[in-house]
Amino acid sequence: MALLSSSERSRLDDAARAGWLYYVAGNTQDEIARKLNVSRPTAQRLVSLALSERLISFRLDHPIAACMELARTLGEIYGLAYCDVVPSDPDTPDAVNGVGKAAAAFLEQTLRLADPQIIALGTGRTLRAAVDEVLRIECPHHQLVSLVGNISPSGEAGFFDVLNKLAELTQARHYPMPLPVVASTPEERELLMNLDPVVRVRALADRADLTLSGIGQVDVHAQMYRDGFITREDRDELMACGAVGEIAGWVFDGEGRLLEASTNLRVTSVRPVVPPRGRSVGVAAGPGKVGPVHAALKGRLVNGLITDERTAAALIALASKG
Repeated sequence: MALLSSSERSRLDDAARAGWLYYVAGNTQDEIARKLNVSRPTAQRLVSLALSERLISFRLDHPIAACMELARTLGEIYGLAYCDVVPSDPDTPDAVNGVGKAAAAFLEQTLRLADPQIIALGTGRTLRAAVDEVLRIECPHHQLVSLVGNISPSGEAGFFDVLNKLAELTQARHYPMPLPVVASTPEERELLMNLDPVVRVRALADRADLTLSGIGQVDVHAQMYRDGFITREDRDELMACGAVGEIAGWVFDGEGRLLEASTNLRVTSVRPVVPPRGRSVGVAAGPGKVGPVHAALKGRLVNGLITDERTAAALIALASKG
């Protein structure tokens, strides 16, 4: 196939962006014209070009050059084994649609493998958005295991558990973590960790071929607090200890070091291995996630990342400051 000129590739890049904004982010052609700073007829032609050039199917198939370059740069800076960057919607920086679709496509690659795989899953809004996009694939030879419990201190289940949903789609054997996210005391945690079902689930998670986790922030908007898994006092104590983020409930500081204090003495989820033994991919995007993701990558808590271009650019800028 003939090489594309720079103007032709730029045109396809614009068409891919327009196609993403229209089919993934749900923008009208007037909104696309405004966001891309083009006329409405031009926006319409770009969307049509995305279709005619088969850049769009159910997902965005065209690898946008800017996103590819961001992914390459992120991979080099942080030593990542895997990195995928998707376009951002300029008007909704916290939207997880595109990142969810990319994570779903990545997860499906593993689900389609013929060799049995153990897939360990965290929880959270972005990861749930990913599982909601996964196609129905029957793969009973795989095993799905949860890294984290889904029960608050009041006994209420969280809304963003992903294990059961993915198991329904795949018919894979699945192993939930039948625990509160955070125990009441370190002594209670010790008792829970020694229960036979918990020992078996944790042993399975330790052998995971792929770990897919959300990366949460620890600030006044901390997801663990908003979802009722920790108290306001816990949240404030974590912030006072220098915590910036969490993976599967395990809290870390700005250097990506797991804290040996506060809720980490009571959390019941599987502790991240540093560096990861297998593929461990974080899924996160948005302004509030830049600091936590940067710290997680610095601390080698994950060795892969799926994010959007706005977050990726902010991570690169933050890394350049040392």
